[in-house]
Amino acid sequence: MPNFIKNKAMKIVIEKGQRVYFTSDTHYNHTNICRGVSTWDGSRGTRDFNTLHQMNSVLVNGINSIVGENDVLIHLGDWSFGGIDSIAEFRNQIVCKNIHLILGNHDHHIASNKNDVQDLFSSVHEICYMTIVEQAISKGLPAQKHRFVLSHFPIASWQDMGQGVVHLHGHVHLPKGQRVGPGKMMDVGVDGNDLTPLPLSEVLAIMKKQPIKSMFKFKDHHENQD
Repeated sequence: MPNFIKNKAMKIVIEKGQRVYFTSDTHYNHTNICRGVSTWDGSRGTRDFNTLHQMNSVLVNGINSIVGENDVLIHLGDWSFGGIDSIAEFRNQIVCKNIHLILGNHDHHIASNKNDVQDLFSSVHEICYMTIVEQAISKGLPAQKHRFVLSHFPIASWQDMGQGVVHLHGHVHLPKGQRVGPGKMMDVGVDGNDLTPLPLSEVLAIMKKQPIKSMFKFKDHHENQD
């Protein structure tokens, strides 16, 4: 049974051979995001598929082709449209057993039907302060700890950002060239990541190059305080 908690500090310890991936904004069964059936005016913000089935299949296969059964997938919200049946339908098509979900603005069916989805996700959060621990690759070396603030919506100023904590989000459907920054934040939604999840290693490599920087001009008075 998952934890349904609004704001929780959580730790994931990666087992040997296990990998961690991030994704967001799959929008399974969302008519208006699929260009072939969308009723939106023009093609702005829509995906280039002729049918919902085609879009759904590509997104599910994009996960299953990369994320293994025993890996960890962290989904940052807007899972699907169509209610509880749709949520379960697409969850059951994904082979990964360990999916942690951050609720998005279109995930109200999950938030309001906790008992019906208790076996579908490993945990469900509104915001999650997550530490991912990678075991040492050689004996005698320390484990590596990576800290994240995870939410569906981008946050202007997040906990411990001045200490290099990375903020991952979705919601804004940014293209690949705009998905990073300012500072150590990144949109992990499928639209900017070739419709597939991002491995932890790639996220860390990208964030390593990013400065510790706020989108605000003033100095954050919370930085470097106990």
